Amino acid sequence: MRSTLKAAVVAVALALVGPTQAQPNLEKLKQFKVSGTDLNIPVVPQTGKNADAIRENLKRIKLPPGFKIELYAIVPDARHMAVAPSTNMLFVGTRKTTVWAVTDRNGDMVADEVKPFAPSLKFNVPNGVCWTRDGFLIVVEHNRVLNFPAAEFFYEGPDVAVIEVVPQGGLIPVEEESFNHGARTCRVGPDGMLYITLGQPFNVQPRDKVALYEKLGIGGMIRLNPFDGSKREVVAVGIRNSVGMDINPKDKTVWFTDNQTDGMGDDTPPGELNRITKPAEHFGYPFIHGRNVKIAGTAAAPDLKDMKAPAAWTPPQIEFPAHQAQLGMTFYTGKMFPAKYQGGIFVAAHGSWNRTVPSGALINFVSLKPDGTADKSEVFAEGWLDSATGTYRGRPVDVAVMKDGSLLVSDDFAGAIYRISYQP
Repeated sequence: MRSTLKAAVVAVALALVGPTQAQPNLEKLKQFKVSGTDLNIPVVPQTGKNADAIRENLKRIKLPPGFKIELYAIVPDARHMAVAPSTNMLFVGTRKTTVWAVTDRNGDMVADEVKPFAPSLKFNVPNGVCWTRDGFLIVVEHNRVLNFPAAEFFYEGPDVAVIEVVPQGGLIPVEEESFNHGARTCRVGPDGMLYITLGQPFNVQPRDKVALYEKLGIGGMIRLNPFDGSKREVVAVGIRNSVGMDINPKDKTVWFTDNQTDGMGDDTPPGELNRITKPAEHFGYPFIHGRNVKIAGTAAAPDLKDMKAPAAWTPPQIEFPAHQAQLGMTFYTGKMFPAKYQGGIFVAAHGSWNRTVPSGALINFVSLKPDGTADKSEVFAEGWLDSATGTYRGRPVDVAVMKDGSLLVSDDFAGAIYRISYQP
């Protein structure tokens, strides 16, 4: 019954997608035709000197008692992750041109195979990966959205069924494309809609871009139909560059991280963890960051000096230390970890670049109060940053919960995914 429903949805979605000026292979796959791409997909070696060095580095990671971290997979440029709903695999986005299919074929909680997903297609910054409720894989690129039916079952060859949800150039105006802040993240909500974060491309957007960006959801979050891109609307604005989001399974609220403005000193402004509670909510940017750090009119945004702040804006749930670059986040839905962590939030801090003394490269844990708001933040895992030399041995990007309750951590600097498990 489920497969019949999927087939029907795919057929309807394909019928809704009209002709585009897309890549030739994309047009072929939309029509279930063969692209002619080599059927033999090269895999990434999982053993050798590099894997051994990464395992050695993991010995430096500090965790609470009872926790253990191990190398799960070698995955070049590993960014955001989407754990498959029905199989022992996951898909991993990058800020380059590859989406990786990572498979644990023998169930030993270590990946056996890592290879490109849909190599017949040309991806462009396919950072955001997530699932619909019935098993369709969404890939959100810099300026396009694709939907892959039953990807976890049909990823073995180079050609896969695909729905073009938002064609190239349709997510944001082409003239607003930039090499900066173009990594998108996504989730499909309980309403069945696809939520997408859209970072604004400047350090602080200039005065003449503020109203435009709020109208389009750039420097904010949008949602749309994950099959045909219809019903698009802006759900949050006043955000600088969010590269992480998740939905609380208990109260269905959407949470997201936000990266702070550069060039304002080592210890200001703070990073943010935010919670959306009403439609088109404003989170203060570019007028203010954190709870009380003014941006408009400072050296970082002198042209905004006389601009009026929004009538109402929402302060963050949590302020993080400045410039640590909190990215991916996830609600912990597993049962392996102690009760303290169940229902809370894990957040990956990529690590600073705009700071005299580097900071970050760690995993935070944020507990929640009974009313669903954030309680406090604490460091859960650290050690990827060598404090003695100020150099990185890794930079966490995203966190994801496995079916057994263990926690995956992606690292685009080391090109790896780690698995954190717990045993009393």
